[in-house]
Amino acid sequence: MQKSSVFALQRCRFASLIYAYSEPDVNWDNGRFFLAVARTCTLRGAAQRLGVDQATVGRRIAALEDELSAKLFLRTSTALVLTPAGEALIGPAEAMEQAAHTIERRVAGIDDQLAGTIRVATTDTMAATFVLPAIAQLRQQHPGIDVVCMASKSIANLTKREADVAVRTLRPDSPDLIARRIGQMETGIYASRSYVAARGEPEEGTAFAGHDLVLYPRNEVPWMWEDLCGEPITRGRVVLQSNSALALFEAVAAGIGITELVCRRAQAYPQLVRVLPNRRSMQDVWLVTHADLHKTARVRALLDCIVEAFDAHKKTATP
Repeated sequence: MQKSSVFALQRCRFASLIYAYSEPDVNWDNGRFFLAVARTCTLRGAAQRLGVDQATVGRRIAALEDELSAKLFLRTSTALVLTPAGEALIGPAEAMEQAAHTIERRVAGIDDQLAGTIRVATTDTMAATFVLPAIAQLRQQHPGIDVVCMASKSIANLTKREADVAVRTLRPDSPDLIARRIGQMETGIYASRSYVAARGEPEEGTAFAGHDLVLYPRNEVPWMWEDLCGEPITRGRVVLQSNSALALFEAVAAGIGITELVCRRAQAYPQLVRVLPNRRSMQDVWLVTHADLHKTARVRALLDCIVEAFDAHKKTATP
């Protein structure tokens, strides 16, 4: 089914959902612009979220207000604030959004072609270690499939089609999602050989006394500010923070400090040495997709390649 047909179905579904709220000839294509402004409170923020220019958002909101003969936002010096009419429109607009996502997933879910685009969400470490090798295998087997790989520590919302597939260490609790445990990821504590030569190795039970640490920012990974693989960090000195896993790897390799790293990825850095070898952490890895997309041919192909990549890791993992 062509995208234009999908969008037409979405508009019809939305019109039926909100019929009781307004006249049926209102252009409800403007609903997504309304929701974006309501959620960001600025035209600029909505424009960035929707990938359009600010003037377009302003025109769409003005058109919707004209069609409804109602003011939806109050303009203040710093933000756009919902009026009572705008607040009343939130529910119907969100119903439209949910219906549109459902239609998109179900149309995509009956696609039996090994072609098209798949969006996969994971962390940058797992992307480099497992997911990108899986994508390389997928492309060799099915060159008609394109992949968008989104690497971030944040959790993508698969229900809202932010991604089609996710590889993550947190098991989802939504009944609409299908999750499969595909393995475990081991992390350990690492320093560079040059750091150890200059500063020595930390001793277990000393809470990294006399040692420098590099960590993710506290607001992004708060548990890391308590311990590394069970060793408290209370006596260590945090000398560098970064929200990038690659930056942490490179910082440790450069001798800046010590941190907890994914063992499989750390093995690719010959200048790294594992310290406190008795300290380690094991995290379950989950392969997640929405139930509506689970049997789509291209999604199934990617799922199979990711599972194979993890199985290969299990066979070659260093004890």
